[in-house]
Amino acid sequence: MKPFRADLHCHTTCSDGSASPIEIIELAHQIGLSGLSITDHDSVAAYKDALPFAAQKNIEMISGAEFSSVHKGYSIHILAYSFPLDSPVIQEFCKKHHQRRGNRNRDILLLLAKNGMPIKEEDFIDPSLKGQTIGRPHIARAMVKKGYVVSAQEAFKKYLGEGKSCYAPGESFSTEETIDIIHQAKGLAVIAHPHLIDRSKILNEILDLKVDGIECFYAKFPSAANQRWIKIAEQKGLLKSGGSDFHGDLKPHINLGSSYVDEGIFRALQKHFLEQL
Repeated sequence: MKPFRADLHCHTTCSDGSASPIEIIELAHQIGLSGLSITDHDSVAAYKDALPFAAQKNIEMISGAEFSSVHKGYSIHILAYSFPLDSPVIQEFCKKHHQRRGNRNRDILLLLAKNGMPIKEEDFIDPSLKGQTIGRPHIARAMVKKGYVVSAQEAFKKYLGEGKSCYAPGESFSTEETIDIIHQAKGLAVIAHPHLIDRSKILNEILDLKVDGIECFYAKFPSAANQRWIKIAEQKGLLKSGGSDFHGDLKPHINLGSSYVDEGIFRALQKHFLEQL
């Protein structure tokens, strides 16, 4: 019998991934995953196609989404899990994030135009994809198509990354507010990729905001790097989540399933969802 492995952090074309919901389920099946949570940014649109196909492939799924937030000027991502997909609270929060991103995208386009790289919204928005979250990665791909850069990675490194000439911060939701909204939706709030948070004071303050878990296993970080987060989770009685943060061609060095959780963690998340029914 194959070991139970579940990747609880991956993205599809419904946000900034390059694989469609069907393609990511097929890939999960091919590499032998038993469980999956699609955590698109500010969107649960992927589940419409993913759920029925996952059932055909005998892959269990847990609802998920990833939300950007800010704590004292520091960017913090929070993963939401085990909430009802039709939750009006989550649906409204996604809608607000889409509006926020739309305003920010227009600010970025103005900056790109000023720097001699004009791009129109129709260059990166597909009107046929309802519920899709549009952000900087889509603009980066449009920059590649226009010949302004050779890769999306270069677009971020030179222009779209934080502090670069065409970066626009946009409006934001606080981390505390984000966690509260996830709880209102009867979901679980998990700190995403704490490995990338380089300020201990900020991290400690977030841990005091009633989060439910920490993403202890992330991307291709080695086991030694994960141990710090496992220890913190155990000391504080928090869920130990994990996943690859697979995006496809935006992060080609990260494979689906490169980090995962075991069956015990997956069942704990599943149990929380079932208790809300």
